Amino acid sequence: MNSALRTHDLVKHFYKVAALDNLNLDVPEGAIYALVGPNGAGKTTAIKVLMNIFPPTRGRAEVFGTDSRQVAGRAFASIGYVSENQQLPGWMRIDQFLSYLRPFYPAWDRALEEGLAKQYGLPLERKLSKLSRGMQMKAALVSALAFHPKLIVLDEPFGGLDPLIRDELIEGLLERAPEATIFVSSHDLAEIENVASHVGYLEEGRLQFSEEMAALVARFREVELTFDAAPALPEKWPESWMQVGTSGAVVRFIESRFDEGRSRAEIRQRFQNVRDVTFTTMSLRSIFLAMAKAGRGRAA
Repeated sequence: MNSALRTHDLVKHFYKVAALDNLNLDVPEGAIYALVGPNGAGKTTAIKVLMNIFPPTRGRAEVFGTDSRQVAGRAFASIGYVSENQQLPGWMRIDQFLSYLRPFYPAWDRALEEGLAKQYGLPLERKLSKLSRGMQMKAALVSALAFHPKLIVLDEPFGGLDPLIRDELIEGLLERAPEATIFVSSHDLAEIENVASHVGYLEEGRLQFSEEMAALVARFREVELTFDAAPALPEKWPESWMQVGTSGAVVRFIESRFDEGRSRAEIRQRFQNVRDVTFTTMSLRSIFLAMAKAGRGRAA
């Protein structure tokens, strides 16, 4: 499968701070790829390097096989980019803003523009500076989708928006998914979980994992072991067991490489008198929190 975005040992320093540390990212064409991670993990920096806003310190970033440092001018005619803090020309009305942009994009679709504006309920005659943040994000998204981009890049697009506006934005995105690769960084994990086909977890500039969403959800489980009395605890846990805790006759942990047969065998190997074993699937938010806590534990 071809890659829409790819990085090779990508490093980005700001003075002595390493924002990206040998990042190797591969986003397949046609994917809806969610890059998640705590604040300061490097998500925005990675996007800005890919969009040729920041140059890499070392390594390489590619957009459809082209070095990101060559992404300029006409290349953006096939890339729709919206960031959380995007600056819009506040003195323009929405209709003036969209009219101004049309000549820059040969594939601009007036019918699609008008349909999205209607779908999002945009007041076309109102100045951008007079819009709420949610309406500004809608206007920015229309400007990024109306020319049928091959790649849609969204940096924290849902932050601070009410659920209805988020749903409206996501609906518009999903309608474009069959014709584009979508790359989105977001803390809105519940919404990402419902739409993303792939997910990567970035922490302190390093990619901890990158995989299909279905595979990620399949390999994480909350595990609860019940005993008749408080069990004797082994000296060493399997590396895949996270956040092991005990409460009387109950042992709880998160299994990060779940396979029911193997997982049950590892439990029997360490505990001879388990009365009951429960495996519970986890949401993306729960997985994210488990990874974040594990990262803090390694740092300590």
